[in-house]
Amino acid sequence: MLNPELLLSFLGASFLIAVGPGPSNAFLMAQTFANGRKAGMHCAIGFALGGVVHTLFAVVGLSALLKTSQTAYTIVQYLGACYLGYLGVITLWQTWQNSSSQECEDKPHVQVNKQSPLFQALMTEVLNPKVALFFIAFIPQFVDPTLSTSTTMQLAIFGLLYPILAFPIDCTYIYFGDKIAQYFKRHPSAQLWIDRLTGAIFIALAINLLL
Repeated sequence: MLNPELLLSFLGASFLIAVGPGPSNAFLMAQTFANGRKAGMHCAIGFALGGVVHTLFAVVGLSALLKTSQTAYTIVQYLGACYLGYLGVITLWQTWQNSSSQECEDKPHVQVNKQSPLFQALMTEVLNPKVALFFIAFIPQFVDPTLSTSTTMQLAIFGLLYPILAFPIDCTYIYFGDKIAQYFKRHPSAQLWIDRLTGAIFIALAINLLL
């Protein structure tokens, strides 16, 4: 069905890309630090679903529009940056409210940003045009047009293999991230600082996406 040599090359390259630090891993770690392992797992699932969406876009040719149309690329880029910026601002704002409540009324910490981490991760991945360009620039390199399997089918298989391979790597990040977060959470004010860092990371990712 697939060229074995190209498949091995794809798996090796995908592993290096998934392991290497990037915006997705930063987002994943920030959510794990702030809200625990469960939130991190939801983010990992959201990123995997986002990979599936981009695979569908690549197969039907929608992602190619982002490569040929600067306007389309810019629109999606700004949408993604605005969403990340929104997450960062709302997280910092709710963290400030929680901090004020604890100082005045000594209330327990309330988890910031009630929006589902899975939805956040999915939208962050789908609204990142760089991910779309990654799929249409990276995956076709491993397609063998001489095979009986159609090019479309090969694109779909490779596109779906990437999130499947990346998911356990994300889980590893979550496991160690949660261990680190638990250490810091033993200190009374650590959770608020973790949430502030989370908001700052979201805003930094938005700026990075714009640049």
